[in-house]
Amino acid sequence: MIRFNNIFLVGPMGAGKSTVGRQLAVALSFEFKDSDQEIQRRTGVDIPTIFEYEGEEGFRHRERRVIDELSEQSGIVMATGGGAVLRSDNRRALTSRGVVIYLHCSPEQQHARTCHDRNRPLLNTADPLTRLRQLIEERDPLYRQVADMVVSTEHRGTSSVVKEIRRRLEGDAPRS
Repeated sequence: MIRFNNIFLVGPMGAGKSTVGRQLAVALSFEFKDSDQEIQRRTGVDIPTIFEYEGEEGFRHRERRVIDELSEQSGIVMATGGGAVLRSDNRRALTSRGVVIYLHCSPEQQHARTCHDRNRPLLNTADPLTRLRQLIEERDPLYRQVADMVVSTEHRGTSSVVKEIRRRLEGDAPRS
């Protein structure tokens, strides 16, 4: 018996949060939400444009509001942005309102998955792989702090990851 109302996916960019989240939501008959897509829908612009005009701080403020609102719903799988765990308000909302799953993969795997994506303002640098390594070093402790479970997506297909999550959810009694 599955005993939870919401599932929140955290982890670095390129770990597969949106892709896994969509399939997991279908498998569990939950609704899928993506905090970054919701921010874009509400503003009418892409994330790089928000970063350009409001900076990362402006984006994080919008992200906090969206995560707070979406996490109050029930029966959702929500993919969060890679930096969502940076704010303590977000960490509190996620851990108190659902099961948090950290999708983990190496910076090298992230780079392979994101190297052609121009919608990643934090990777707009001469050395994106070094930046990914810096981000994971900074954020990994926060991902682990909030996680009810850690699932590797390294060199794995989406269906394999979804099956593992379902198996572990159905075998555990996570909070919420």
